[in-house]
Amino acid sequence: MKTLTSDRAEILARLNQLRPDCQRQWGKMTPNQMLCHLTDSFVSMMGGKEVSNKSNFFMRSAGKWIALKAPMPWPHNIKTMPENDQEKGGTPPVEFESDRQKLAQAIERFTALPRDFAFQPHPIFGEMTETEWLIWGYKHCDHHFRQFGI
Repeated sequence: MKTLTSDRAEILARLNQLRPDCQRQWGKMTPNQMLCHLTDSFVSMMGGKEVSNKSNFFMRSAGKWIALKAPMPWPHNIKTMPENDQEKGGTPPVEFESDRQKLAQAIERFTALPRDFAFQPHPIFGEMTETEWLIWGYKHCDHHFRQFGI
């Protein structure tokens, strides 16, 4: 199982392949909005941004298992939390290279040991172990990089 720590170099290399003119394969986000979306997601899970809770028993159990353990890519066009949606309450893009650097820094902080934060409950999957967080981080980045053919 790939994680954000064991496969951080791969994720950062793919991040560096992203260009402002990459064409999306699905969804509405631009590459720059995607950078901000991923950064917002990491920052909120590290306690730096409030996110609403849409968790329920099914998503905390079966949904979490499917999302993190099933050997298949995440489905397309799943709505994100409004606080991490760049067309609603998410951080608006500023400048592509600056936004790319902010995401790289968020990934570094998310994976650094010892941690200087406590993971917040995921807004859909609830409480997660450290390993589950690192799988989630990898899969979330992978999902959006595939969205742009990377």
